[in-house]
Formats: sequence, structure tokens, C-alpha cells
Amino acid sequence: MMEEQAFRQAVEDHRDVVFRIALTYLRDRADADDIAQDVFLKLLKSDGHFESWEHLRRWLIRVTINECKSLFRKPWRRVEDIENLTDSLLAAQDETKAVLSDVMRLPERFRIPIVLYYYLGFSTSEIAELLHVPAATVRTRLARGRSKLKFILEEGGREIQSNQAGLRVHPSR
Repeated sequence: MMEEQAFRQAVEDHRDVVFRIALTYLRDRADADDIAQDVFLKLLKSDGHFESWEHLRRWLIRVTINECKSLFRKPWRRVEDIENLTDSLLAAQDETKAVLSDVMRLPERFRIPIVLYYYLGFSTSEIAELLHVPAATVRTRLARGRSKLKFILEEGGREIQSNQAGLRVHPSR
């Protein structure tokens, strides 16, 4: 079992990333909270021996992704209420949250790499390792995801600029 102080520090350092990844997969805050709690319970029960902070971070992300996928396989899984999530995201005035609401409309295969790359700062090779796909596939999904996101944003009268620092949206001229 993991030591209490190390566990508290891990939760403090990684709870935001775990929650964001779960929210990206599930599109439901309550389910994302449940997954985050389950992930940290698994961490608490683990032996707690990680080679580095980065090793712990990758382990938490992998467990989060696996927990999200297992939730979809459960027979009682209800259809998520996208309207509630979209309403809560659109209520925010922050431009980043507005873009995130559009990102959340993308299919999972494009949404996950975009969030990991632009919002959480992972490299394409790190994403490839996490998702168990080739790095070229990640780059293709990022390109296609950006293209689909650009279409969504243009429908709303906005345009997108992307770089490693994140996605920025500007009103169309």
C-alpha cells in the first residue's frame, strides 16, 4: 500500500489531469469524478513504487483511460446527456472553455489526442504510447481533428489558430 504522504502529493499533483482525461472520454462531470476517485483508490492500493514522477503520471493516465473504457462496457451504462455538459461549458465566458465545448463534440478518436496534445501538453509519441497506436496515427488524428474542429468553429462564425501552446479562437472577419 502506498505511503500516505506520497499518496496525498500524487493526488494534489495529478487530480486535474486525471479528471480532465475522464471528462474528455465520458463527457459527464459526475462520471469523471467517479472515475478519478476509482483511479486514486487503485493508486492507494498499489505498492507505490514508481521510477519517477513521470512514470507515476503515465500510470495514472493509463489507468484513467482503462477505467473509462471499462465503464462503457458495463451493461448499465446510460447514454450521456451531452446537452447538460454543453450548457455548462457554454455558460462559461472563457474562450478556452468555449473551444473545449466544440472539442467535446468531436468523435472520441479525434477528441482524445487533441485534449492530450493541446490541453495537457503531451507529445505525439507520448500519446501514441498511451493509446497504443503508432505516432503517425496520432499525427493523422490530430490533423483530421483540427480540420473537423475548424469546420465546427467556422459554422459558429469563429476561426482557429493552433500551436503547441494551445488552441486559440478568433471571431471571423
